[in-house]
Amino acid sequence: MLEQRLKALSLVAVLGVMFTLAGCNKKAAKATPPASTPPPPAPTASLTATPNVIQQGQSTTLSWQTTNASETSIAGLGTVPASGSRTLSPGASTTYNLEAKGPGGTQDASARVTVNAAVARTMTAPSDEDLFSKNVKDVFFDYDKANIRPDEVATAQGDGAFLQQHPGINVMVEGHCDDRGSDEYNIALGASRAESVKRTLLQQGVSADRVKTISYGKEKPFCTQDNEQCWQQNRVDHFSLAR
Repeated sequence: MLEQRLKALSLVAVLGVMFTLAGCNKKAAKATPPASTPPPPAPTASLTATPNVIQQGQSTTLSWQTTNASETSIAGLGTVPASGSRTLSPGASTTYNLEAKGPGGTQDASARVTVNAAVARTMTAPSDEDLFSKNVKDVFFDYDKANIRPDEVATAQGDGAFLQQHPGINVMVEGHCDDRGSDEYNIALGASRAESVKRTLLQQGVSADRVKTISYGKEKPFCTQDNEQCWQQNRVDHFSLAR
């Protein structure tokens, strides 16, 4: 019995040694490091002014664009959208500074607007030609008539008042007719029409030596169609500057 127990204990000891040696031969498991989190991307920012050189009183457009920014601001304008534009009229040269902030940091951008003093405009007096063309109006007539129509009297008087106020301007009154009738008849009719207007100018105080007359009859029509609307345009006293 004692011998059997000793054998059993020996077997247990041998098995224990074997298990221990087997355990020593196993490789230790490698530990897996935790996955690293990439850093947030840094903001980008751009700022431009178009145009970047202006005169006082003019405007410029400030445009900007940012990415990866949670807060965007421009000095003098305060908080602005991530991208946008703004029309401004600075009174003096100004540098605009933009700041874009985000989890990945801060990015700056700037744009300068140069403001030049406004150029003083030299006021020039209008020429006699400009004054004449803006203020002296043609006078129209009825068919086969040389007297001024009632609705044209105010026009002729207005022409006379303007000329009386501008003594340096001399005029030529051109008598015109439509193409009906003979050349000789229309030359005479055009002359009568020109004289009618001249008399009105003299009544307004214009001196006679400043007013010349000529008749073109139907030689120089303003319209060449054969209808009443066109003929009406040719029954006229036309004014031109006399040199």
